[in-house]
Amino acid sequence: MDHVDREILFQLARDGRLSNVELARRVGLTPPPCLRRVKRLEDAGVITGYRAQISPEALGRSLEVVLSVDIAVNDLHTVEEFESRVAALEEVLEFRRMFGRPDYYIRVAVADQVAYEKFLSGQIMPLPAVSRVDSHLTMKRIKD
Repeated sequence: MDHVDREILFQLARDGRLSNVELARRVGLTPPPCLRRVKRLEDAGVITGYRAQISPEALGRSLEVVLSVDIAVNDLHTVEEFESRVAALEEVLEFRRMFGRPDYYIRVAVADQVAYEKFLSGQIMPLPAVSRVDSHLTMKRIKD
């Protein structure tokens, strides 16, 4: 990966909707070689996708909570079931298995505290693997 590839990635990270013509102009290439480079970066797995960023408030999910979760069991089947069930929950925005403690960080977005309590008591706490959950409510987003 050279400096032009890095500039392509920088520009696409800022605006994934750039046309190939505009991207090529910004990085100093003509459109055909720019498109070939983008395709190569996609095929190599460097560019893994494009997405729209949607306002949580517009979806009625303005309360964001980060959960630190410890699990009590370490057998593969239970861990895989826990991960599969949590990853499928629509409130879950981000889900990470960690080294050390906690075992997992889960970032969720819900409408309000009542919805969060319902989510926590109905979706997370009943899972057999869960031994401890700490909730961290977001006060303010500083960088997204």
